[in-house]
Amino acid sequence: MQSTPTKPPFYLGIDLGGTKILAGVFDSQLKLIGTYKVSTKASRGPSGVLGRILRCIEDAIDECDLKMNQISAIGIGAPGSVNSGKGVVNFAPNLGWRGIPLAGNLSKKLNAPVFLGNDCSVSMLGVYHVELKSKPANALGLFIGTGIGGGLVIGGEPYRGFTGCAGEIGHMVIDRSGPLCGCGNRGCFEALASRNALFNSIRKAVEQGKKTQLHEILGRDLKDMRSGDLRKAIRRGDRLVNRLVREAAEAIGLAVSNLANVLGPEVVILGGGVIEALEHEMLPTIIRTARKHAMPGALTGVEIKASVLGDHAGITGAAYLARAELQAHRSKAHNTLHSSGNA
Repeated sequence: MQSTPTKPPFYLGIDLGGTKILAGVFDSQLKLIGTYKVSTKASRGPSGVLGRILRCIEDAIDECDLKMNQISAIGIGAPGSVNSGKGVVNFAPNLGWRGIPLAGNLSKKLNAPVFLGNDCSVSMLGVYHVELKSKPANALGLFIGTGIGGGLVIGGEPYRGFTGCAGEIGHMVIDRSGPLCGCGNRGCFEALASRNALFNSIRKAVEQGKKTQLHEILGRDLKDMRSGDLRKAIRRGDRLVNRLVREAAEAIGLAVSNLANVLGPEVVILGGGVIEALEHEMLPTIIRTARKHAMPGALTGVEIKASVLGDHAGITGAAYLARAELQAHRSKAHNTLHSSGNA
C-alpha cells in the first residue's frame, strides 16, 4: 500500500508477531502512507529476527519515498510480557525470547527513538484512539493470531495493571488437561483457539485419517497453511475445517462472556489475522456463544464486533505509541529545562 507522503513529522509502527512482521509509515495525523511485510522466521533467533525487522523498516520507508532521518519516532508491539520502560521483551513464548532489549537494539541500529509495548495492548491503542475515537469509557479487545492477547481500556485509559501483564488473556487456563501451550501451561485459551491451535488440530485430525479440502488447496503435507486457506476450505464444504473453526469460535465466545462478566466493557473488539480472515465464519458463533453464557445483563447493550482496522490495528497503535511517547519525552525535557532556567 502506498499514498503520496504528506508533510512531516512521520512515525513508523511495527507489529511483531510469531508469523509475520508488518511495518507501517504514518503522517502526523496517523494517516497510513505505506506498509511492508516480511515473515518473522522466529527459528533464526533474536538476532535473525532483529535483522528482519530492520529490513522491513527500510523497505517500508523506501516504499513511501522517504528517508530514515524523516522518521521522528518508532513504535513496536511485541508479543508476550514486555517492560515498556526499559524497552525489554521479558518473555515471548511464540518467539522463544527471554530478556531481549529490543527497543535499545533497534534504536542503536536506526539512530532514532524506539518505544516498545505489548502487541495486543498496542493494537488496542490503535483501535481505541483511531477507530473508536477515544469514546467508550471501558473497552475490551481480543486479538486472535499466532497467539491470543487482549487489550483493556478502563475509565478511558489503557490498563496494564501493577505488573504490566494485564491483558494476557491468551494464558487463562481453560482446560488443565488440555494441549500444551508455549508458555509451559496446559489448556490455555491460546492453546485452544489461536491460529497455531487451529492448525495443530487440523494436522492432528488429518493424521488420524480425517478428510479435508485443504489437501487440494495446499498439497498433501499442509506445510504452508494460512488462515485464508481455512476460509477457502469451508466455502468448498469442508466439514472438518468448519467444525474446528466453529469450536475455536465457541472458545472465543466463552472467553468474551467470562471477561464481560469481570470487566463490564461498553464494546468488545475482535481483531488479529484469524478474525480478519475468518470474520464471517466465526463472528456469529462468537456473539451467540458470548450472549448465551454471560451473566444476565452483562452484555446488554454491549457491541461485539470485528475491528475495521483489521491487520493494521497493530501498526496504527504502534505509531500512536511512538507519537505519544515522543511528545511526552519532549514535554518532560522542556519542563526540566524550564525549571533549571528558573532555578
